Amino acid sequence: MGRYVARRLLQMIPVFIGTTLLIFLMVNVLPGDPVRALWGDKPPDPAQMEAIRHQRGLDLPLWQQYLHYMKNLAVGDLGTNIGGRPVGDILSQAFPVTVRLALLAFGIEMVLGIALGMLAGVRRGRVVDNLILVFTLLVISVPVFVLGYIVQTVFGLQLKWTEPTVQDATDITQLILPAIVLGSLSLAYVARLTRTSIAENLRADYIRTAVAKGLPKSRIMTRHLLRNSLIPVVTFLGTDIGTLMGGAVVTEGIFNVPGVGNTLFDGLARREGQVIVGTVTILVLVYLAASLIVDLLYAVLDPRIRYA
Repeated sequence: MGRYVARRLLQMIPVFIGTTLLIFLMVNVLPGDPVRALWGDKPPDPAQMEAIRHQRGLDLPLWQQYLHYMKNLAVGDLGTNIGGRPVGDILSQAFPVTVRLALLAFGIEMVLGIALGMLAGVRRGRVVDNLILVFTLLVISVPVFVLGYIVQTVFGLQLKWTEPTVQDATDITQLILPAIVLGSLSLAYVARLTRTSIAENLRADYIRTAVAKGLPKSRIMTRHLLRNSLIPVVTFLGTDIGTLMGGAVVTEGIFNVPGVGNTLFDGLARREGQVIVGTVTILVLVYLAASLIVDLLYAVLDPRIRYA
């Protein structure tokens, strides 16, 4: 196990470098000038613009800028935005909000998705199965921003069950609506994936053997059927953690959540290269860590899997 983890960590290094390099190059080919944007509608001072570019290292070749970025990143320095504020400070305020939102959405999609998938898989071909299939198809078909506005209007403005927009990001109750919207698409996929896996394993020899041995139904369902059916679901859920954190741009915009999505959107609008690259760098690390944890969970769910 230790050697496997060490090998995976070494494999992550080129992935991390390649991803950050790609994002760094893409950000620098975006149109617009963040230094020029400091003057707004006023005419800029060319001398001051050049001085700021030199101070920020923006006049250096791209490869030198990237090397400086990676050198600073190695000591935990994500750089500063064009206004001089450390990117680490910006993300330290935004990330806890998005982490709370993503974990809430993750809990909703995991619990409801697996429960609906189990119910549909066990009742395959019946009315309950068809209703769940229609519901998940409807959720998948509706764009996230449309679903967000519908949920906000119905539950926030019409029924007034909660605030339509987030006023206090530390209040979990205000994050429930955006979490439902954020996790809805993944919930539908988890339900369908679990349904298919449950239905397939129900016909497996080991389930028929367990039934023939007279094992309690609850034990067959939880210890044998659900455990073996969760392997593809865990793969999806593991990669979805990073997707929830990085894909919250639309949801955070609709519900005014001051998280990573809004930070990333503001960075793109202002062409704040350091903010964009810093945010994506952290998200890449989250993806890589989640991927490693998922691989290790395989051995827990299926004892036949061994890591050398």
